[in-house]
Amino acid sequence: MFSYIISGLSVACDLALPGLIALPDLPAEPDVSIRSGQVPEALSDASGGGPNWWIAADRFLIAVPGIIRMLMATGNRITYQLERDTSPADAAIFLSGTGFGILLQQRKRIVLHASAVRVRDQAVLFCGPSGAGKSTLAAALGDAGYDLVTDDFCGISIEDGLPWVQPDGRQLKLWQNSIDRLSLADRKTAPVRTRLEKFYVEPRAAIAAPLPLAAVYVLREARPPNAPPGIERPNIVDGAVLVRTNAYRPQLVNRMGQQELYFQAAATIGQRSGVFTLTRPLDFKLFPTVIGWLETHWRDLGLLERAA
Repeated sequence: MFSYIISGLSVACDLALPGLIALPDLPAEPDVSIRSGQVPEALSDASGGGPNWWIAADRFLIAVPGIIRMLMATGNRITYQLERDTSPADAAIFLSGTGFGILLQQRKRIVLHASAVRVRDQAVLFCGPSGAGKSTLAAALGDAGYDLVTDDFCGISIEDGLPWVQPDGRQLKLWQNSIDRLSLADRKTAPVRTRLEKFYVEPRAAIAAPLPLAAVYVLREARPPNAPPGIERPNIVDGAVLVRTNAYRPQLVNRMGQQELYFQAAATIGQRSGVFTLTRPLDFKLFPTVIGWLETHWRDLGLLERAA
């Protein structure tokens, strides 16, 4: 049995999950168990669903055609069944990604499609869809001295009116092109999937303690003249919409009846932390410029010391 810490939860799993930080000792009663078993083709008592997923009370079943079926139950159990000749290594990314993200939503965590770094003693998030450059920006910020907090998705809890981020205990997932351009070959580890040129990369430094959320940046590509580069703050309503639309699986927010949960969280994040857009060119040569924008903004927000 393998053991990990993911988003602050202890996890026991009967297959290896590359890219996660292992726990040296497995707790007697881990928060989450992941085991192989029989998974039905569908849920007979489903209250809703789509072409390859079904939801019923405290269970959620999803199939990745030809690869894996996963049943998430009561926020603490994932049962999986491999399809055809799928290797455990190729199935692992779906368990620790999609499966665990849905399980966190069952536990009523706010789950955003985001990577995060530490700025002083707070967390700063970068949201965006797949391909927006979240992991690459987090890697570049890591080399600039900002510790990794989460990669790809981020679980947020609201405690006493404050949004907190739990480190997800993951390595970065980067395409080979980004690894080459950022000179990270010495920290490259296992492939994310056997046929992809995408690999786990050890962060230069990561943290284990939860951090208060300081700011959320929604990534956009600069496309002059309609999307000039820079950082802007939308009004509070638009900011709340941006948080909501960057949920890890936005269509599930409605299906799981969590609209009010996300609305309140978005309002809290907008008022307490601030939601911004970061529009930047997708050019590796300009990363120092983008990091300079962010550091100036963090000084303006009081997250970094102002220059004398």
